[in-house]
Amino acid sequence: MNFVWKRLLATLPSLAGVVVLTFLLSHALPGDPAAYFAGPAADANSIAEIREKLGLDRPLVEQFFYYVADLLRGNLGKSLTTGQPVLTDLVDRLPASLELSAYALVFAIGCAIPMGVLAAIRLDRPADHACRVIVTVCAAFPTFFIGLLLVYVFYFLLGWAPEPLGRLNEILYTAPPRVTGAYTIDALIAGDGEVFRAALAQLVLPAISLGLFALAPLARITRAAMLESLSSDFVRTAHASGLPTSKVLFTYAFRNSLLPISSVLGMVFSFLLGSNVLIEQVFGWQGVGAYAVSAVLASDYAAVQGFVLMMALLYILLNLLVDVLATLIDPRVRFEG
Repeated sequence: MNFVWKRLLATLPSLAGVVVLTFLLSHALPGDPAAYFAGPAADANSIAEIREKLGLDRPLVEQFFYYVADLLRGNLGKSLTTGQPVLTDLVDRLPASLELSAYALVFAIGCAIPMGVLAAIRLDRPADHACRVIVTVCAAFPTFFIGLLLVYVFYFLLGWAPEPLGRLNEILYTAPPRVTGAYTIDALIAGDGEVFRAALAQLVLPAISLGLFALAPLARITRAAMLESLSSDFVRTAHASGLPTSKVLFTYAFRNSLLPISSVLGMVFSFLLGSNVLIEQVFGWQGVGAYAVSAVLASDYAAVQGFVLMMALLYILLNLLVDVLATLIDPRVRFEG
C-alpha cells in the first residue's frame, strides 16, 4: 500500500493548483453576482449592500484566504441560484451524473472492445476498415449534435424513445426511495420493476449519445494493444505449440492487452463526467453538469468553484483506482512517481 500513499501525496500539489485556478477563474466570470442576486429592480445601494454581505468588496487575496479556510472546514459556500449549500446541491445531483456516465461507459466498452479486437484480428481487411470508419465518425461529431439527432429520429420521427424530460417522467412515475441516488439501482432495491424500466428507458438515448464519443479512444487503444500482443514472441510460441486459436487470442493476447485498456478507462470516465454537461442540457438531466451551466450563467462563484473542485477530486480518485487495478492486472507494475 506504500505506492497508494505516494500517489495520494503526489496529488496534493495538483489539488492546490486546482484550488488557486478555480478561485481565479470563477472570479473572472462575466457579470456581477451581487447584481444578479439583488434583482433587476435593485439600485446601486442595494447591490453594494449585498456585495458587502457576500464579501465581494474585500481584496481578492483576502477573499482567497477566507475561501481556503472554508474549504478546510468542508464549507463550499452557498449557491446564489438555489439558496442551498453547494455541497448539498452537489451531493444531490452527483448520482444522476454518475449513473449517466456509468451507463455510457458500459455502452462504450461493450462496443469498443469487441470492435478493437476484431479489427486487430482482421488487420487491413473489411472488418478493420469498417472499425476505423466507425471510430472516425463517432469522434467527428460533438455529443450534443448526436444527442439532438437521436432525439429527432427515435422520439420525434419513430416515437420509440420517451420524452427527453430528465431522469423520469414524474407525471406518470414516482421516484424510488433514495438509497444511492441512481434511479435504476434504487428502483431495483425497492423491487419496483416498472420504475426501473421507465428510468432505464430515459437513460438509453443520453447514454448512447455520450458513449459514442468515448467509443473512439477505447476502440483505438484496444486495437493497438491487441496488435502489439499478437506480434509478441509469447503469442507466436503459443501458436507454434498447437494451442487452439481462441485460447491464444483471449487467454494470452487479450489478457496482456488489458493493462493499457484499463489505463485509459479512468481517463475516459473522467472525460464522460465532464462532457455530460451538454448532454444534460439536451435531455433535461438533473445532474451536476446542468447545475454547473446554471451557475456559470448566474456568475454563481461558489457553485462553479464547488463543481470544479469536485471534478478534480473525482479525477484524482479515478486515476488512483486505475493505478490500483493496473497492479492487480499485472503485479509487476509499480508506480513510484
